[in-house]
Amino acid sequence: MVKDRVAIIGAGSLGTVMAAIVSQKGGECVLIDTNKAHVDALNQDGATVTGKIEIKNQAVTAITPEEMSGIYDVVILLTKQTVNKMVLENLLPYIDENSVVCTLQNGIPEHSVAEVVGCDRTVGGAVGWGAGYVAPGVSELYTSPEFMLVEIGNLANVYDEKLQRVERFLKLAGEVTVNANLEGFRWAKLLMNATFSGMSAALGCTFGEVLDDDKALKCIVQIANELIQVARAKGITLEVIVPGKDFYQFECYDEVGMTEAMAFARVVWDVHRPQKASMLQDMEKSIPCEIEYINGLVVNGGKETGISTPFNDRVVRIVKDFEAGEIPFPTMANLKHFSAPEM
Repeated sequence: MVKDRVAIIGAGSLGTVMAAIVSQKGGECVLIDTNKAHVDALNQDGATVTGKIEIKNQAVTAITPEEMSGIYDVVILLTKQTVNKMVLENLLPYIDENSVVCTLQNGIPEHSVAEVVGCDRTVGGAVGWGAGYVAPGVSELYTSPEFMLVEIGNLANVYDEKLQRVERFLKLAGEVTVNANLEGFRWAKLLMNATFSGMSAALGCTFGEVLDDDKALKCIVQIANELIQVARAKGITLEVIVPGKDFYQFECYDEVGMTEAMAFARVVWDVHRPQKASMLQDMEKSIPCEIEYINGLVVNGGKETGISTPFNDRVVRIVKDFEAGEIPFPTMANLKHFSAPEM
């Protein structure tokens, strides 16, 4: 079997962790990123992972986009959606008809990726683990290795050769599941991002701080409930992406249901307590974040289907107001902007 030439575009926290684990297991890939200091550190000192696993100075190969050459057989896309058009157009000369591009980005980017590279070369995936950028060449893994799951699929919902090649590479980094309902598991992952990542960004806090605050957790339940209603209206059935945990348990219409949904959230997200949203990390660096591609998708879906989404609306508004310089950096005090849910 000819070995695939693999590129990870977007060598941020997830990309660095993935490349370190893959390289440690004898796999090969090249990290591509615009952060020259990070690229230089990766080449000079290797990739270092702290947190739930410890990998020190693992040799990896990293380049900047200007150094790309030849044809890449498998491309793992981990950039922010805000730069997708530029990144994908720059990629086109370096892929051919046999190449495959797997977007592991937040939100639901498969259709926009396919518009540039074609449906037959597009695979989508949801990453079930989190990480944070620490310093050039160093990332922290927030999630225990046993929960490092990736779920992938394609727009045609067929298990073809290109999907198998993506699966083969990603299995070097963790457990991989192939799913025939791409929209369903994408919306389930969107629920994970819209809830805890959305509130982490709106409140400037970790997931654990959300879990420990009853009002914040009630907001989480309402964000999830709104998303579920929008997905139902769009004819989408949410997949189970956390083993044994059905996100439809977030549906609640009375105080008993709210209490049960809050308890469910605490069980599911307890393993992610140290994590803070990648959106919040971007906000800390004054980089435009992906709020429009996460909670904004729920808001837009609500407008299309006639579903009210006040909690997702508020998350988007807080983040956008901060980015516009109209409010200070978010804190837990922003909970005052969320109305108590009516049961």
